[in-house]
Amino acid sequence: MRMEKKMSIFATKILLATDGSEEAALAAQTATDIAKKTSSKVHLAYIMYSGTFSEEGLLSEDEILAADDPEAKMKEIEEWLLDYLAEPIKAAGGEVAQAQLRIGRPDREIVNLAEELNAGLIVMGSRGRSGVRRVLLGSVSDSVVRHAHCPVLVVRK
Repeated sequence: MRMEKKMSIFATKILLATDGSEEAALAAQTATDIAKKTSSKVHLAYIMYSGTFSEEGLLSEDEILAADDPEAKMKEIEEWLLDYLAEPIKAAGGEVAQAQLRIGRPDREIVNLAEELNAGLIVMGSRGRSGVRRVLLGSVSDSVVRHAHCPVLVVRK
């Protein structure tokens, strides 16, 4: 007798792409709600171009390299940032299966990470750029929607 694997229409891995904005906090709440209702796992990603955040603000590469142990300093800052960004998920009663900080173009890194994780859903906030600024700069969420292998939920205020 052959056993068939039961398939679900719900994602088992949800990639939450966050930038720490108000819209990202709403996206975190939404991802947590979906994860709880579908028994899915939330994977958190923060993508940046360069520089690093700390409790005191943005650190430059020079400041990191000037530390006694630059690699340890970078790891310490990364852990602090990911813990800080996971707070809205924990506050909503959820948990983070995995958190990653990546450096690169946010749209490309989000799509690549979703593929690596085999995510079933990407959830992200929208900053709501409008008019000329959006035309000139483009939109991370627009690019992710166009290039992702899975559904993308863009959360607005």
